[in-house]
Amino acid sequence: MTTPIIHHLTDDLLMAHASGSLPEAFGLVVATHVSLCDECRARLAGYEAVGGAVLEDADPGVAMAEDSLAATLRLIADMPEEARIAAPEPAAPVFPMPLRDYVGGDADTVQWRALGGGVRQAVLPTARDATVRLLYIPAGMAMPDHGHGGMELTLVLQGAFEDAGGRYGRGDVEVAGEDLDHTPVAAPGPDCICLAATDAPLKFHGLLPRLAQPFIGI
Repeated sequence: MTTPIIHHLTDDLLMAHASGSLPEAFGLVVATHVSLCDECRARLAGYEAVGGAVLEDADPGVAMAEDSLAATLRLIADMPEEARIAAPEPAAPVFPMPLRDYVGGDADTVQWRALGGGVRQAVLPTARDATVRLLYIPAGMAMPDHGHGGMELTLVLQGAFEDAGGRYGRGDVEVAGEDLDHTPVAAPGPDCICLAATDAPLKFHGLLPRLAQPFIGI
């Protein structure tokens, strides 16, 4: 039985993705989440249908009805279920298709770098305005307590983690901003694999993580 996705992307992120204005690192996380999430995929389709955030750059002489977005979303909601929901991903792969295409394979092809305590990471090549990495966290392992200097998007691909915001399983995405301090803990069960994008260094509260930060690049 597939666990339902309960933590979704914000409208701002979906609109920015539809307009092509997200940094590459965040765009990869959004595309990977959308491939797993029927709800966010339908919302994204609505924003793409009306031009989303790019409307502000459109010819001001071209008027659009105020209820265009609502009308488009109603059309999506009225579509037959089989037309709105894509075929489910095969159960075996850990990485959804957008990430497999980006990495060139599944989790077993990743060149992991050990960070200590069984935690591993792999930084993926993207434009320099933000970074994205794969994180492998053994079940039961707690990540260092930290805050954020910008935005962090964390998508769960395998296993789960828990923090003050709740439990995040496969397909769930945590949107963390400068107002969030947390200590993620990988939940019991399969080891946790996440895809995480950041546009500023994390703010670790412990001395040892701060000393290691220049070497691990988070």
